[in-house]
Amino acid sequence: MNDAVWIDGSWRRGSGDVFQNYCPATGGVAWEGASATADDVHDAIESARRAFHGWSRMPQSERTAILEAYADEIGKRTDAIAEAISKDMGKALWESRGEAATMKAKVAVSIAAQVERAGGKVQEAAFGSMHLTHRAHGVMAVYGPFNFPGHLPNGHIVPALLAGNTCVFKPSELAPSVAAIMADAFAAAGLPAGVLNIVQGGRETGGALLNADINGLLFTGSANTGVFFHKHFAGRPEVILALEMGGNNPLIIWDPADVDAAADIAAQSAFLTTGQRCSCARRVILPEGAFGDAVIEAIVARAKELKIGAWDEDDIFMGPLVSEQAATNAVEFQMMLSKKGGKSLRRLKRMDRGGGFVTAGVIDVTNATDIPDEELFGPLMQIIRVPDFNSALERANATRYGLSGGLISDDDALWIQAHSEMRAGILNRNRPTAGASGAMPFGGPGLSGNFRPGAYYAADYSAWPQASQVSQTATRMTAQGFPK
Repeated sequence: MNDAVWIDGSWRRGSGDVFQNYCPATGGVAWEGASATADDVHDAIESARRAFHGWSRMPQSERTAILEAYADEIGKRTDAIAEAISKDMGKALWESRGEAATMKAKVAVSIAAQVERAGGKVQEAAFGSMHLTHRAHGVMAVYGPFNFPGHLPNGHIVPALLAGNTCVFKPSELAPSVAAIMADAFAAAGLPAGVLNIVQGGRETGGALLNADINGLLFTGSANTGVFFHKHFAGRPEVILALEMGGNNPLIIWDPADVDAAADIAAQSAFLTTGQRCSCARRVILPEGAFGDAVIEAIVARAKELKIGAWDEDDIFMGPLVSEQAATNAVEFQMMLSKKGGKSLRRLKRMDRGGGFVTAGVIDVTNATDIPDEELFGPLMQIIRVPDFNSALERANATRYGLSGGLISDDDALWIQAHSEMRAGILNRNRPTAGASGAMPFGGPGLSGNFRPGAYYAADYSAWPQASQVSQTATRMTAQGFPK
Protein backbone atom coordinates (compact mmCIF):
# COMPACT_ATOMS: atom_id res chain seq x y z
CA MET A 1 0.00 0.00 0.00
CA ASN A 2 1.43 3.38 -1.05
CA ASP A 3 1.12 6.52 1.04
CA ALA A 4 -1.01 8.92 -0.98
CA VAL A 5 -0.57 12.24 0.82
CA TRP A 6 2.64 14.27 1.20
CA ILE A 7 2.14 17.23 3.53
CA ASP A 8 4.76 19.31 5.35
CA GLY A 9 7.45 17.07 3.91
CA SER A 10 6.04 13.83 5.33
CA TRP A 11 4.10 10.97 3.76
CA ARG A 12 0.91 9.66 5.30
CA ARG A 13 -1.95 7.41 4.30
CA GLY A 14 -4.91 9.11 2.65
CA SER A 15 -8.17 9.17 4.59
CA GLY A 16 -10.35 8.08 1.67
CA ASP A 17 -11.12 4.90 -0.20
CA VAL A 18 -8.37 2.68 -1.56
CA PHE A 19 -7.86 2.87 -5.32
CA GLN A 20 -5.59 0.97 -7.65
CA ASN A 21 -3.88 1.73 -10.91
CA TYR A 22 -3.27 -1.17 -13.27
CA CYS A 23 -0.42 -1.50 -15.74
CA PRO A 24 -2.12 -1.47 -19.16
CA ALA A 25 0.50 -3.86 -20.53
CA THR A 26 0.27 -6.62 -17.92
CA GLY A 27 -2.93 -5.95 -16.01
CA GLY A 28 -1.00 -6.10 -12.74
CA VAL A 29 -1.36 -3.53 -9.98
CA ALA A 30 1.14 -0.73 -10.58
CA TRP A 31 0.08 1.43 -7.63
CA GLU A 32 -2.32 1.13 -4.70
CA GLY A 33 -3.18 3.64 -2.01
CA ALA A 34 -5.95 5.41 -0.13
CA SER A 35 -7.13 8.59 -1.81
CA ALA A 36 -6.96 12.02 -0.23
CA THR A 37 -10.23 13.34 1.18
CA ALA A 38 -11.41 16.94 1.46
CA ASP A 39 -9.85 17.06 4.93
CA ASP A 40 -6.52 15.86 3.54
CA VAL A 41 -6.70 18.47 0.79
CA HIS A 42 -7.47 21.15 3.37
CA ASP A 43 -4.38 20.12 5.34
CA ALA A 44 -2.27 20.29 2.18
CA ILE A 45 -3.55 23.76 1.34
CA GLU A 46 -2.91 24.98 4.88
CA SER A 47 0.61 23.58 4.74
CA ALA A 48 1.26 25.39 1.46
CA ARG A 49 -0.26 28.59 2.86
CA ARG A 50 2.01 28.49 5.92
CA ALA A 51 5.08 27.86 3.77
CA PHE A 52 4.28 30.66 1.32
CA HIS A 53 5.47 33.54 3.49
CA GLY A 54 8.98 32.22 3.96
CA TRP A 55 9.37 30.75 0.47
CA SER A 56 8.15 33.84 -1.41
CA ARG A 57 10.48 36.08 0.61
CA MET A 58 13.51 33.86 0.20
CA PRO A 59 16.10 35.51 -2.07
CA GLN A 60 15.68 34.49 -5.68
CA SER A 61 19.21 33.12 -5.77
CA GLU A 62 18.39 30.69 -2.96
CA ARG A 63 15.18 29.45 -4.60
CA THR A 64 17.07 29.01 -7.85
CA ALA A 65 19.82 27.01 -6.12
CA ILE A 66 17.26 24.63 -4.61
CA LEU A 67 15.63 24.08 -8.00
CA GLU A 68 19.03 23.47 -9.60
CA ALA A 69 19.72 20.87 -6.91
CA TYR A 70 16.33 19.33 -7.72
CA ALA A 71 17.40 18.99 -11.35
CA ASP A 72 20.49 17.09 -10.22
CA GLU A 73 18.37 14.82 -8.01
CA ILE A 74 15.99 14.10 -10.90
CA GLY A 75 18.99 13.14 -13.01
CA LYS A 76 20.01 10.59 -10.37
CA ARG A 77 16.52 9.06 -10.54
CA THR A 78 16.12 8.81 -14.32
CA ASP A 79 15.73 5.03 -14.42
CA ALA A 80 13.27 4.95 -11.52
CA ILE A 81 11.18 7.73 -13.08
CA ALA A 82 11.13 6.04 -16.48
CA GLU A 83 10.10 2.66 -15.08
CA ALA A 84 7.37 4.20 -12.90
CA ILE A 85 5.89 6.09 -15.85
CA SER A 86 5.99 3.11 -18.20
CA LYS A 87 4.45 0.71 -15.68
CA ASP A 88 1.69 3.18 -14.87
CA MET A 89 0.54 4.24 -18.33
CA GLY A 90 2.27 1.89 -20.76
CA LYS A 91 4.52 4.04 -22.91
CA ALA A 92 7.72 2.54 -24.28
CA LEU A 93 10.69 2.77 -21.93
CA TRP A 94 12.70 4.82 -24.41
CA GLU A 95 9.98 7.45 -24.35
CA SER A 96 9.80 7.48 -20.56
CA ARG A 97 13.56 7.93 -20.34
CA GLY A 98 13.21 10.91 -22.64
CA GLU A 99 10.49 12.29 -20.38
CA ALA A 100 12.74 11.96 -17.33
CA ALA A 101 15.54 13.80 -19.14
CA THR A 102 13.10 16.57 -20.07
CA MET A 103 12.12 16.93 -16.41
CA LYS A 104 15.73 17.64 -15.51
CA ALA A 105 16.24 20.03 -18.41
CA LYS A 106 13.08 21.93 -17.50
CA VAL A 107 14.80 23.61 -14.57
CA ALA A 108 17.47 25.39 -16.63
CA VAL A 109 14.87 26.42 -19.21
CA SER A 110 12.59 27.79 -16.48
CA ILE A 111 15.40 29.78 -14.88
CA ALA A 112 16.22 31.39 -18.23
CA ALA A 113 12.55 32.09 -18.92
CA GLN A 114 12.02 33.70 -15.55
CA VAL A 115 14.98 36.04 -16.03
CA GLU A 116 13.75 37.03 -19.50
CA ARG A 117 10.00 37.22 -18.91
CA ALA A 118 9.47 37.75 -15.18
CA GLY A 119 12.65 39.33 -13.92
CA GLY A 120 13.25 42.83 -12.61
CA LYS A 121 14.70 46.04 -13.95
CA VAL A 122 15.38 49.60 -12.83
CA GLN A 123 15.05 52.63 -15.09
CA GLU A 124 16.17 56.15 -14.25
CA ALA A 125 13.54 58.91 -14.20
CA ALA A 126 13.47 62.65 -13.52
CA PHE A 127 11.98 62.05 -10.07
CA GLY A 128 14.31 59.17 -9.21
CA SER A 129 13.74 55.72 -10.67
CA MET A 130 11.15 53.25 -11.92
CA HIS A 131 11.30 49.63 -10.78
CA LEU A 132 9.76 46.49 -12.27
CA THR A 133 9.48 43.44 -10.03
CA HIS A 134 7.32 40.32 -10.06
CA ARG A 135 5.35 38.82 -7.20
CA ALA A 136 4.16 35.28 -6.58
CA HIS A 137 0.42 34.56 -6.61
CA GLY A 138 0.28 32.30 -3.56
CA VAL A 139 -0.91 28.69 -3.38
CA MET A 140 -1.21 27.02 -6.78
CA ALA A 141 -3.17 23.83 -7.47
CA VAL A 142 -1.49 21.67 -10.12
CA TYR A 143 -3.44 18.92 -11.91
CA GLY A 144 -1.28 16.39 -13.73
CA PRO A 145 -2.26 14.32 -16.80
CA PHE A 146 -1.52 10.66 -17.40
CA ASN A 147 0.25 10.93 -20.76
CA PHE A 148 3.30 12.81 -19.42
CA PRO A 149 2.79 12.31 -15.68
CA GLY A 150 6.23 13.63 -14.77
CA HIS A 151 7.11 16.20 -17.42
CA LEU A 152 3.83 18.11 -17.68
CA PRO A 153 3.12 18.75 -13.98
CA ASN A 154 6.84 19.38 -13.54
CA GLY A 155 6.45 22.03 -16.23
CA HIS A 156 3.93 23.84 -14.03
CA ILE A 157 5.54 23.19 -10.65
CA VAL A 158 9.12 24.26 -11.40
CA PRO A 159 8.32 27.76 -12.75
CA ALA A 160 5.69 28.27 -10.06
CA LEU A 161 8.19 27.45 -7.30
CA LEU A 162 10.91 29.57 -8.89
CA ALA A 163 8.55 32.55 -8.80
CA GLY A 164 7.91 32.03 -5.08
CA ASN A 165 4.58 30.22 -5.16
CA THR A 166 3.80 27.10 -3.17
CA CYS A 167 1.95 24.18 -4.77
CA VAL A 168 -0.49 21.37 -4.09
CA PHE A 169 -0.12 18.70 -6.77
CA LYS A 170 -2.79 16.17 -7.68
CA PRO A 171 -1.36 13.56 -10.05
CA SER A 172 -3.55 11.67 -12.48
CA GLU A 173 -5.07 8.61 -10.86
CA LEU A 174 -4.04 6.75 -14.04
CA ALA A 175 -0.34 7.51 -13.46
CA PRO A 176 0.30 8.22 -9.77
CA SER A 177 3.68 6.57 -9.19
CA VAL A 178 6.13 9.22 -10.39
CA ALA A 179 4.87 11.81 -7.88
CA ALA A 180 6.62 10.08 -4.97
CA ILE A 181 9.92 10.12 -6.86
CA MET A 182 9.50 13.82 -7.55
CA ALA A 183 8.80 14.42 -3.85
CA ASP A 184 11.92 12.47 -2.89
CA ALA A 185 14.01 14.54 -5.31
CA PHE A 186 12.61 17.82 -3.97
CA ALA A 187 13.28 16.75 -0.38
CA ALA A 188 16.85 15.73 -1.23
CA ALA A 189 17.34 19.12 -2.91
CA GLY A 190 16.45 20.92 0.31
CA LEU A 191 12.99 22.21 -0.57
CA PRO A 192 11.43 23.50 2.66
CA ALA A 193 8.56 21.46 4.06
CA GLY A 194 5.16 22.57 2.83
CA VAL A 195 6.34 24.34 -0.32
CA LEU A 196 5.12 21.36 -2.35
CA ASN A 197 2.36 19.03 -1.17
CA ILE A 198 0.85 16.03 -2.97
CA VAL A 199 -2.68 14.62 -2.81
CA GLN A 200 -3.44 11.40 -4.71
CA GLY A 201 -6.93 10.47 -5.81
CA GLY A 202 -9.61 10.70 -8.45
CA ARG A 203 -12.57 12.95 -9.14
CA GLU A 204 -13.47 13.58 -5.47
CA THR A 205 -9.92 14.59 -4.59
CA GLY A 206 -9.76 16.83 -7.63
CA GLY A 207 -13.07 18.43 -6.69
CA ALA A 208 -11.90 19.14 -3.17
CA LEU A 209 -8.78 20.83 -4.50
CA LEU A 210 -10.86 22.83 -6.97
CA ASN A 211 -12.98 24.20 -4.14
CA ALA A 212 -10.10 24.87 -1.77
CA ASP A 213 -8.56 28.23 -0.90
CA ILE A 214 -6.21 28.51 -3.87
CA ASN A 215 -4.73 31.47 -5.73
CA GLY A 216 -4.24 29.66 -9.00
CA LEU A 217 -4.99 26.47 -10.90
CA LEU A 218 -2.56 25.02 -13.44
CA PHE A 219 -4.08 22.27 -15.56
CA THR A 220 -3.09 19.98 -18.40
CA GLY A 221 -5.81 17.65 -19.67
CA SER A 222 -8.98 17.34 -21.71
CA ALA A 223 -11.01 20.21 -23.11
CA ASN A 224 -14.13 19.04 -21.29
CA THR A 225 -12.43 19.26 -17.91
CA GLY A 226 -10.72 22.53 -18.77
CA VAL A 227 -14.02 24.13 -19.82
CA PHE A 228 -15.55 22.93 -16.54
CA PHE A 229 -12.73 24.62 -14.61
CA HIS A 230 -13.17 27.79 -16.66
CA LYS A 231 -16.87 27.95 -15.82
CA HIS A 232 -16.18 27.16 -12.17
CA PHE A 233 -13.95 30.22 -11.80
CA ALA A 234 -16.17 32.57 -13.83
CA GLY A 235 -16.48 35.82 -11.93
CA ARG A 236 -13.31 35.14 -9.91
CA PRO A 237 -10.59 37.08 -11.74
CA GLU A 238 -8.37 36.95 -8.65
CA VAL A 239 -7.61 33.26 -9.36
CA ILE A 240 -5.01 32.73 -12.09
CA LEU A 241 -6.14 29.92 -14.39
CA ALA A 242 -3.76 28.29 -16.87
CA LEU A 243 -5.40 25.66 -19.07
CA GLU A 244 -3.43 23.44 -21.44
CA MET A 245 -5.91 21.28 -23.35
CA GLY A 246 -6.00 19.15 -26.45
CA GLY A 247 -6.46 19.51 -30.17
CA ASN A 248 -8.01 18.05 -33.30
CA ASN A 249 -4.74 18.76 -35.01
CA PRO A 250 -4.30 19.02 -38.80
CA LEU A 251 -1.26 18.08 -40.87
CA ILE A 252 -1.21 19.13 -44.54
CA ILE A 253 1.02 17.19 -46.94
CA TRP A 254 1.49 19.00 -50.23
CA ASP A 255 3.82 17.64 -52.91
CA PRO A 256 7.15 17.23 -51.11
CA ALA A 257 9.80 15.50 -53.20
CA ASP A 258 10.38 12.70 -50.68
CA VAL A 259 7.21 10.63 -50.23
CA ASP A 260 8.83 8.34 -47.67
CA ALA A 261 9.96 11.27 -45.54
CA ALA A 262 6.43 12.68 -45.65
CA ALA A 263 5.01 9.33 -44.56
CA ASP A 264 7.55 9.07 -41.74
CA ILE A 265 6.64 12.51 -40.41
CA ALA A 266 2.91 11.84 -40.70
CA ALA A 267 3.10 8.45 -38.98
CA GLN A 268 5.18 9.79 -36.11
CA SER A 269 2.86 12.79 -35.80
CA ALA A 270 -0.16 10.52 -35.39
CA PHE A 271 1.20 7.47 -33.58
CA LEU A 272 3.88 8.63 -31.11
CA THR A 273 2.99 7.65 -27.54
CA THR A 274 0.20 5.51 -29.06
CA GLY A 275 -1.48 8.74 -30.16
CA GLN A 276 -1.66 9.99 -26.56
CA ARG A 277 0.04 13.33 -27.05
CA CYS A 278 -2.21 16.37 -27.17
CA SER A 279 -0.13 17.60 -30.13
CA CYS A 280 -0.54 14.41 -32.20
CA ALA A 281 -1.91 14.85 -35.72
CA ARG A 282 -5.52 13.66 -35.88
CA ARG A 283 -6.34 14.80 -39.42
CA VAL A 284 -3.96 14.42 -42.37
CA ILE A 285 -4.96 16.49 -45.40
CA LEU A 286 -3.65 15.55 -48.85
CA PRO A 287 -4.30 16.47 -52.49
CA GLU A 288 -6.45 14.33 -54.72
CA GLY A 289 -4.55 12.33 -57.30
CA ALA A 290 -1.51 10.09 -57.61
CA PHE A 291 0.76 11.91 -55.16
CA GLY A 292 -1.79 11.72 -52.35
CA ASP A 293 -2.38 8.05 -53.15
CA ALA A 294 1.34 7.31 -52.87
CA VAL A 295 1.68 9.05 -49.51
CA ILE A 296 -1.35 7.26 -48.09
CA GLU A 297 0.01 3.91 -49.25
CA ALA A 298 3.31 4.66 -47.51
CA ILE A 299 1.55 5.75 -44.30
CA VAL A 300 -0.57 2.61 -44.20
CA ALA A 301 2.54 0.49 -44.72
CA ARG A 302 4.16 2.13 -41.71
CA ALA A 303 1.03 1.67 -39.60
CA LYS A 304 1.13 -2.04 -40.39
CA GLU A 305 4.82 -2.37 -39.52
CA LEU A 306 4.95 -0.45 -36.25
CA LYS A 307 6.42 -2.56 -33.45
CA ILE A 308 3.96 -2.68 -30.56
CA GLY A 309 4.67 -4.24 -27.19
CA ALA A 310 4.99 -3.92 -23.44
CA TRP A 311 7.10 -1.11 -22.06
CA ASP A 312 10.06 -3.37 -21.24
CA GLU A 313 10.19 -5.22 -24.57
CA ASP A 314 13.03 -4.46 -26.95
CA ASP A 315 12.75 -2.27 -30.05
CA ILE A 316 9.10 -1.30 -29.68
CA PHE A 317 7.76 1.94 -31.12
CA MET A 318 4.63 2.15 -29.01
CA GLY A 319 2.99 0.47 -26.06
CA PRO A 320 -0.66 0.04 -25.14
CA LEU A 321 -3.19 2.77 -24.52
CA VAL A 322 -3.48 3.83 -20.89
CA SER A 323 -6.35 1.45 -20.09
CA GLU A 324 -8.73 -1.12 -21.50
CA GLN A 325 -11.44 1.54 -21.45
CA ALA A 326 -9.27 3.80 -23.60
CA ALA A 327 -8.83 0.95 -26.08
CA THR A 328 -12.59 0.40 -26.17
CA ASN A 329 -13.16 4.13 -26.72
CA ALA A 330 -10.74 4.16 -29.65
CA VAL A 331 -12.44 1.22 -31.35
CA GLU A 332 -15.87 2.78 -30.83
CA PHE A 333 -14.72 6.12 -32.22
CA GLN A 334 -13.46 4.38 -35.35
CA MET A 335 -16.77 2.53 -35.72
CA MET A 336 -18.62 5.84 -35.45
CA LEU A 337 -16.49 7.31 -38.25
CA SER A 338 -17.21 4.27 -40.42
CA LYS A 339 -20.95 4.63 -39.86
CA LYS A 340 -20.73 8.25 -40.98
CA GLY A 341 -19.09 7.28 -44.27
CA GLY A 342 -15.44 6.78 -43.38
CA LYS A 343 -13.48 4.14 -45.30
CA SER A 344 -11.03 2.14 -43.21
CA LEU A 345 -7.60 1.79 -44.83
CA ARG A 346 -5.96 0.15 -41.83
CA ARG A 347 -8.26 -0.80 -39.00
CA LEU A 348 -7.45 0.08 -35.41
CA LYS A 349 -8.07 -3.19 -33.55
CA ARG A 350 -7.74 -4.60 -30.07
CA MET A 351 -4.77 -6.96 -29.95
CA ASP A 352 -4.96 -10.54 -28.72
CA ARG A 353 -2.69 -9.80 -25.76
CA GLY A 354 -5.45 -7.79 -24.05
CA GLY A 355 -5.00 -4.77 -21.83
CA GLY A 356 -4.84 -1.46 -23.65
CA PHE A 357 -3.08 -2.86 -26.71
CA VAL A 358 -4.40 -1.66 -30.08
CA THR A 359 -3.00 -1.47 -33.57
CA ALA A 360 -2.53 1.85 -35.37
CA GLY A 361 -5.44 2.80 -37.62
CA VAL A 362 -5.93 4.91 -40.75
CA ILE A 363 -9.38 5.89 -42.02
CA ASP A 364 -10.37 8.04 -45.02
CA VAL A 365 -13.13 10.44 -43.95
CA THR A 366 -13.18 12.59 -47.10
CA ASN A 367 -16.77 11.64 -47.89
CA ALA A 368 -17.96 11.17 -44.32
CA THR A 369 -20.61 13.51 -42.94
CA ASP A 370 -21.25 15.05 -39.53
CA ILE A 371 -17.87 14.05 -38.09
CA PRO A 372 -17.62 15.40 -34.54
CA ASP A 373 -14.85 17.90 -33.89
CA GLU A 374 -13.39 15.83 -31.06
CA GLU A 375 -9.96 14.71 -29.97
CA LEU A 376 -9.52 10.95 -29.85
CA PHE A 377 -6.58 10.11 -27.63
CA GLY A 378 -5.36 7.13 -29.60
CA PRO A 379 -3.46 5.99 -32.71
CA LEU A 380 -6.13 6.72 -35.32
CA MET A 381 -5.31 8.93 -38.31
CA GLN A 382 -8.14 10.50 -40.32
CA ILE A 383 -7.35 11.12 -44.01
CA ILE A 384 -8.97 14.01 -45.89
CA ARG A 385 -8.49 14.56 -49.65
CA VAL A 386 -8.93 18.03 -51.18
CA PRO A 387 -8.67 19.50 -54.71
CA ASP A 388 -6.39 22.49 -53.94
CA PHE A 389 -4.27 24.09 -51.25
CA ASN A 390 -6.84 26.70 -50.28
CA SER A 391 -9.28 23.87 -49.59
CA ALA A 392 -6.60 22.19 -47.48
CA LEU A 393 -6.24 25.30 -45.34
CA GLU A 394 -10.00 25.60 -45.01
CA ARG A 395 -10.28 22.01 -43.80
CA ALA A 396 -7.31 22.45 -41.47
CA ASN A 397 -8.99 25.39 -39.74
CA ALA A 398 -12.39 23.67 -39.52
CA THR A 399 -11.98 22.94 -35.81
CA ARG A 400 -12.76 24.58 -32.48
CA TYR A 401 -9.25 23.71 -31.32
CA GLY A 402 -5.93 25.31 -32.16
CA LEU A 403 -3.09 23.50 -30.45
CA SER A 404 -0.83 22.19 -33.20
CA GLY A 405 -0.63 21.85 -36.94
CA GLY A 406 1.86 21.25 -39.66
CA LEU A 407 2.77 21.47 -43.31
CA ILE A 408 4.96 18.99 -45.15
CA SER A 409 6.05 20.75 -48.33
CA ASP A 410 9.18 21.95 -50.11
CA ASP A 411 7.36 25.05 -51.41
CA ASP A 412 8.32 28.21 -49.49
CA ALA A 413 5.31 30.12 -50.80
CA LEU A 414 2.93 27.49 -49.45
CA TRP A 415 4.65 27.63 -46.07
CA ILE A 416 4.31 31.43 -45.97
CA GLN A 417 0.60 31.09 -46.74
CA ALA A 418 0.07 28.30 -44.23
CA HIS A 419 2.02 30.14 -41.55
CA SER A 420 -0.19 33.20 -41.93
CA GLU A 421 -3.52 31.35 -42.20
CA MET A 422 -3.39 28.19 -40.08
CA ARG A 423 -4.76 28.71 -36.57
CA ALA A 424 -2.40 26.76 -34.32
CA GLY A 425 -0.15 27.72 -31.43
CA ILE A 426 2.42 25.14 -32.55
CA LEU A 427 2.87 25.15 -36.32
CA ASN A 428 5.70 23.09 -37.79
CA ARG A 429 7.08 22.68 -41.28
CA ASN A 430 8.49 19.33 -42.34
CA ARG A 431 8.55 18.24 -38.70
CA PRO A 432 6.11 16.11 -36.67
CA THR A 433 3.26 18.01 -35.06
CA ALA A 434 4.05 16.10 -31.86
CA GLY A 435 7.46 17.72 -31.61
CA ALA A 436 7.69 20.74 -29.30
CA SER A 437 10.53 22.51 -27.53
CA GLY A 438 10.54 23.62 -23.90
CA ALA A 439 12.50 26.68 -25.05
CA MET A 440 9.36 27.91 -26.85
CA PRO A 441 5.78 28.52 -25.65
CA PHE A 442 3.35 25.59 -25.71
CA GLY A 443 -0.36 26.21 -26.16
CA GLY A 444 -2.94 27.37 -28.64
CA PRO A 445 -6.20 29.24 -29.17
CA GLY A 446 -9.77 27.98 -29.16
CA LEU A 447 -10.59 24.95 -27.03
CA SER A 448 -6.88 24.23 -26.70
CA GLY A 449 -6.41 26.69 -23.86
CA ASN A 450 -7.15 30.09 -22.38
CA PHE A 451 -4.17 31.98 -23.78
CA ARG A 452 -1.90 30.98 -20.92
CA PRO A 453 0.72 28.99 -22.88
CA GLY A 454 3.10 26.82 -20.92
CA ALA A 455 6.69 25.67 -21.45
CA TYR A 456 8.87 28.79 -21.84
CA TYR A 457 5.91 31.10 -21.21
CA ALA A 458 4.95 29.41 -17.92
CA ALA A 459 6.90 32.21 -16.25
CA ASP A 460 4.12 34.58 -17.33
CA TYR A 461 1.36 32.91 -15.32
CA SER A 462 3.60 32.09 -12.36
CA ALA A 463 3.94 35.71 -11.20
CA TRP A 464 2.30 39.11 -11.53
CA PRO A 465 4.17 42.33 -12.35
CA GLN A 466 4.56 45.22 -9.94
CA ALA A 467 5.60 48.63 -11.31
CA SER A 468 6.95 51.25 -8.90
CA GLN A 469 7.93 54.91 -9.17
CA VAL A 470 10.52 55.69 -6.50
CA SER A 471 11.74 59.04 -5.21
CA GLN A 472 14.15 59.21 -2.29
CA THR A 473 12.29 62.12 -0.69
CA ALA A 474 8.81 63.58 -0.85
CA THR A 475 8.73 66.80 -2.92
CA ARG A 476 6.06 69.39 -3.53
CA MET A 477 3.73 68.68 -6.45
CA THR A 478 2.78 71.24 -9.09
CA ALA A 479 0.08 71.18 -11.73
CA GLN A 480 -2.04 73.70 -13.58
CA GLY A 481 -4.74 74.94 -11.25
CA PHE A 482 -3.23 73.18 -8.24
CA PRO A 483 -2.72 75.35 -5.13
CA LYS A 484 0.84 76.46 -4.43
